[in-house]
Order: sequence, then structure tokens, then C-alpha cells
Amino acid sequence: MSSKFQYDLVALVIFALVVAFGVPAVMNYDGFELNTFARYLALAIVSMALSLSWGTAGLLNLGQAATFGMGSYAMAMHLKLRASDGLPDFMGWNNVETLPWLWVPFESLTFTLLAGLLVPAFIGGLIAIFMFRARIAGVFVAIITLAFLVAFQLLFINQQGLTGGQNGLTGLAQMSLFGWTVDPYSMGFYNLVAGCLVVALAFGVYLTHSKFGLILRAIREDADRARFFGYNVASYQTLVFCISAALAGWAGMLYTLVLEFASPTYMSVSFSLAIVIWCAVGGRESVIAAAFGAIVVNMLEGRLSDVFVEGWHLILGVIFVLVVMFMPRGIYGLLSDSVRKIRRIRRTRDQRGVETFPNT
Repeated sequence: MSSKFQYDLVALVIFALVVAFGVPAVMNYDGFELNTFARYLALAIVSMALSLSWGTAGLLNLGQAATFGMGSYAMAMHLKLRASDGLPDFMGWNNVETLPWLWVPFESLTFTLLAGLLVPAFIGGLIAIFMFRARIAGVFVAIITLAFLVAFQLLFINQQGLTGGQNGLTGLAQMSLFGWTVDPYSMGFYNLVAGCLVVALAFGVYLTHSKFGLILRAIREDADRARFFGYNVASYQTLVFCISAALAGWAGMLYTLVLEFASPTYMSVSFSLAIVIWCAVGGRESVIAAAFGAIVVNMLEGRLSDVFVEGWHLILGVIFVLVVMFMPRGIYGLLSDSVRKIRRIRRTRDQRGVETFPNT
């Protein structure tokens, strides 16, 4: 077990303890505050999902919000059917007389949960196969994924009879899980979201330190050299793209449970760029740091919007510019560089001590 893996495990345990016990105590177990922080935790999952493809494999996906939106709508469709007596209300307003075949399977919670994970992974896989078999890399990956995001959002807005159009899906029922009715303002629900984040982070830490993660980092550094050693670069890139998309869909399902509605704004360009910012601020080289970045930025955004109603966007923008200029590797890079400097200083002091008192 490498020292970096050990550090990540310790960081994961500390992060889990703080989220599970520290945050609720600080929030005084208030339902509204817990719901707000649960939203931050759901967004942390999509941020760490991006760090897998961007930080580990070097694939900047500007369409991450699309797979997040797929998971969100999958959960919203199930909850809308539970709240409706046969046909959802918005379909009646759009002259839809029978429930579309696409909606029928979402009456099952099991199908909904699987669809929220597998559909984003499948769509992400199709896009990945198209890109990586053609050896598309660098900025062109970002451009293609961004174009897909815009097209996907327009599709959801235009299909008003199926998706609710610009208004999205509202008036959702509460999810029932093994006889437990999920209350988004309860401590139990907060623990559910926190548990999902910890599990996702544990999976991400394992993945990045496995042989699979090592190969992805080798591909990030030099894809041609990885091909020379016999690795199927396109397959590895496609697989990590699918995993990242599935995790984003997972986050989207939780986000719908937190806010109790689904909207096409979840698939907007601004939201997708925000995910990139969260990941960059925390540090894309670490899944834990990326999740931490999402929580910090969203908390900061909430506080600034309360104090500076008009100019908080400008303040947040200045902070991001400073981070990019002085911390290009994010908070994780700053901490790792500091630890490295401390070790170098200690090593130098030890060497000087040996020179001052040589063995006789």
C-alpha cells in the first residue's frame, strides 16, 4: 500500500466523520439546514465524478451536466407517476391522452434506480466510443461534449409533452424505500445522501489507486506511449467515461430527492461549467478534494448571495480567477506542495545534523 493511498484513506475517514457527525451537530440538526447541506453533498458526487475522467485520465468533459440531468429526470419521472392519478398533469395540458411508453417502466423504483445509473453510462459510452476510437483528445473532447450538452438540453425543452419542457417536472411525491417514506428534511435522508457520497468517494479512491487508475494516469501523460506498451487506450478512456457518467446520474437522482423537482437548467452550460470550477478549486487530482471543492464553493455561493444580493457573482468570479492564477492545482495541490516542502526542509535539517556530528 503506497503512502499516498494511506493518506487518501485517512482523509476519507476524516471526511466521513465530519460529514456524518460534525455537520449535523453544527447545524443543530435543523431540517432546513440539513436539506441545504444535503444538496451540497449531492453536488459533491458529480464533482468527484468529473475528477475521475478529468484529473485521472485527462479528459475534460464539459457535458457532465447532461448525465447529471438524466439521473435527475429518471427519479423525477418515477416520483411524478407516484403523485399522479394515471396521467401526469402536464401531459393533459399538452393534449397527451395516454401515458407514453417511455414513462411506463418508471413506475418501478428498481427500474428507476437502474436507469438513473445505466442510461447515463450508456449514453456516455456512445459518445466516448465515437470520440476515442477516432483518437480525439485535448480541447476537442471538451468541445464535443459541450455541443452534446446543448443539443441534449434543447431536446428536453422541446419535448414538452414528455419532459414538461422549460418548466421541468414539479409536484413530485416522496420516494418510498423499503417501506420508509423519504422526507428530504429529516436526519435519515441526510444520512442517506451522506452515505452515498462516502460510498462514491471510497469507490473513487480505490479506482484511482488500482492498476486501472495507474493506466489511466499513464494515458493522461502520454497516450501514444501507452499504446506502444499494448494497452487499448480507447477502451480505458471509454470505461472511465462511462463510470463518470453513471456517478453523475447517481448524483442527479439524489439532487431531485433534495429539491423535489427536476429542471432542464440542470443540463445548462452554466451548470456544467460550474461543475468544472468546483473540481478545479478542490483539485482535480483527488476525488476527495474535488468533492470538498464542490461543498466549499456552494457554501460560499450561498453565503455571498445572502450578504451581497447584487454583486456576489462578481466576488465569486474574482475568487475563481485568483485560484486559477495562484493555485492552478486547487486546494489539493496547495496542500500537497506544502507537505512536500516541509519534508524537504526536514530532510535538509537531518542532513545538516549528520554533517555537524559525524560518526567517529
